[in-house]
Amino acid sequence: MSRPKDNVALVCDIGELAGLFEKSAHIEDFLRNATSIVAYHMKAAVCSIYLYDPGEQALVLTANQGLNPGSVGRVRLKPGEGLVGTAFSGQRPIREADAARNPLFKFIPGTDEERYKAFLAVPIMRGLSPVGVLAAQDPAPGYFDENDARALQSIAAQLASAIESAELLMSLRHHRAEASAAAAPPELRCVKGAHVSDGLVYGRAAIFGIFEAQGQPGPFTADDFRRALARTEVQLAELQRSMEERLADVASMIFSAHLLMVKDSQFSGQMIELIRGGLSPQAAIAKVVGEYVRLLSSNNNARLREKVQDVRDVGRRLVQNLREDPGAAADYQGQIVIAGELLASDIVKLSAQRAEGLLLIGGGVTAHVSILARSLQMPAVIVEDRRFFSLPMGLPVLLDGDHGTVYIEPGEEMLAKYRDLRAARSEAEKLAVACPDEATTADGTRVGVWANINLLSEVEVARKMNAGGIGLYRSEFPFLVRNDFLSEEEQRRIYRKILDGMGGRPVLFRTLDIGGDKMMTEIPWVQEANPALGLRAIRFSLRNKKSFVQQMRALLRAGAGADLRVMFPMISSIEEFIGAKDMIAECIGDLKAERVPHNATPKVGVMIEVPSAVEVAAELAAAADFVSIGSNDLVQYMLAVDRTNEHISDLYLCHHPAVLRALKRVADACIGLNKPFSLCGEVAADLKMLPFLLGIGIRTLSVEVRQIPTLHQAISALRIDEANRIANDLLRMSRTKDIAALLGI
Repeated sequence: MSRPKDNVALVCDIGELAGLFEKSAHIEDFLRNATSIVAYHMKAAVCSIYLYDPGEQALVLTANQGLNPGSVGRVRLKPGEGLVGTAFSGQRPIREADAARNPLFKFIPGTDEERYKAFLAVPIMRGLSPVGVLAAQDPAPGYFDENDARALQSIAAQLASAIESAELLMSLRHHRAEASAAAAPPELRCVKGAHVSDGLVYGRAAIFGIFEAQGQPGPFTADDFRRALARTEVQLAELQRSMEERLADVASMIFSAHLLMVKDSQFSGQMIELIRGGLSPQAAIAKVVGEYVRLLSSNNNARLREKVQDVRDVGRRLVQNLREDPGAAADYQGQIVIAGELLASDIVKLSAQRAEGLLLIGGGVTAHVSILARSLQMPAVIVEDRRFFSLPMGLPVLLDGDHGTVYIEPGEEMLAKYRDLRAARSEAEKLAVACPDEATTADGTRVGVWANINLLSEVEVARKMNAGGIGLYRSEFPFLVRNDFLSEEEQRRIYRKILDGMGGRPVLFRTLDIGGDKMMTEIPWVQEANPALGLRAIRFSLRNKKSFVQQMRALLRAGAGADLRVMFPMISSIEEFIGAKDMIAECIGDLKAERVPHNATPKVGVMIEVPSAVEVAAELAAAADFVSIGSNDLVQYMLAVDRTNEHISDLYLCHHPAVLRALKRVADACIGLNKPFSLCGEVAADLKMLPFLLGIGIRTLSVEVRQIPTLHQAISALRIDEANRIANDLLRMSRTKDIAALLGI
């Protein structure tokens, strides 16, 4: 009898996988349920999950559907041993019509697998490293086809982050077994800091990264704790669901560690045991949270150390749900979060929990954190004074992201000004949405105003603002937030949604710009003295062919039937650009041979961001279909000034004569060859610089989405003849003070 298999899209539905958390009582139950649902959708008799144990250096059968249940935990294979071990060590799928005929096949007595012929196994990849194997078996010879292999690979990618969270808790169990309100100081009432992300917000202070079971223990019982536990579970499940709706590209299991801890018998179960032993619920929560924080903080695994904040957040949520205090929300709604160093995923989590704003303390702020805060419309300021960490929780805070100012316990006069400014801003935002299709100067010259985006959710805003296109999609942001490499299929879906969302308007996809200040613990980075001058952007991609090919294939597949435009960042030579183009050609050839729908004629562009690229701009433009000038890095590298270093921020001058001449040189090269070109980054949005930019011939500017209306207005007030005159005057100047005076800086 025929057994029709489900559509791959259904199999890979992240919502269905997320739902397993709610159905599972503990980690082992979750993994077992995962094998069950995969076997069901694939109509396979057997599904198995093998996880790699670094201590034993062996793959352990961790969950199974269809084999002898006694095999779970007993079956162990070395990397390279049997078909499962070969799929793991070779990091490739293995499909056999009759597994026993393959000389690598290893029969394991007692598993009851002798009656199964067809075999399919794919590695479970965490970024570039395998962490396990997902396998399926069936009695019918040749049962699995190429589509099944692709489906199982996609499922394995979805399972990877969930499995990581499971491994986290398993690791902690192992370690445990081995181990058996005051007022603010006057000088903090008003502090001038540095601008990170625009916005004016008012809320209550909340210290991020600190867990305290604050307040009196209260007459809470074990039943009260169980009710708090149930409320916490419901809240976390709802947070995950809302994340998937609003931020589908970065949401993958982002709250999975929280939810697994709540459901884990060694986490919440230990709290219940302590309560039964006489501890108050608050004390029990504090004790277990403290133990987990200690174990995680001392772990050698960087990915596990990152989970410290997850543990603290779960503890905070449990305590607040225990109290049922209406004034203390389980989320960060209505709060100004005071924090030190933040991961990209932390910012997304805070956004999902409706934090009003961020007050970042000391150490500077990385470019990607600031960009992400702006993408999520979260006002943020950075200050150097670490005494802010000692502020009592709940103090009123007014945070002015526009000017980088923080007011602690603002008076009524200040709050009245805040309310007036908020009302005025809200009205201005309503009017700003109605942008024309194209900006036009006072004398009728058309200027394209495009959007820079980092998240899929910004596409809708870009369309509302009538952006002429997407001039820069920073494709690394989903990777940074999730801190792992997305599978080819996951990337394809994101890219296709962006193309569809823009309704045919151009989209310029920048390939991964990882490195510098955009690091991932998933990658075993070599310590570099100068990361900004090291293995980043196109250098990383060309050295990591596997991840580069994955992204290229995803882009080509997503671009089938669309106007696909791909550009490479940090190109420093013709050879680099040609090498990257050759990789695209290779991927096109492979997809054609596989008969997979794709775009066979993408437009391929180059980003001009370093001095060497400026020197060979004409040659690069001749070899490319289009050019994008990345102003942020160009200024940084032209002047040898780290744009994230607060100590030398005064030296980061986009109006430096060297920068102006470099922009002019690139513009001339592109105009001379009649090559389309654009300018993106902060310089493109600098209204003081606008006359110069238009004067040297730039006709497409790409800026952050919310800057589009302001830029439209500024363009409409300028005349090209006047802009030409200003540009010529500036190019003759050699001193920044003279240039600043002419531009009104």
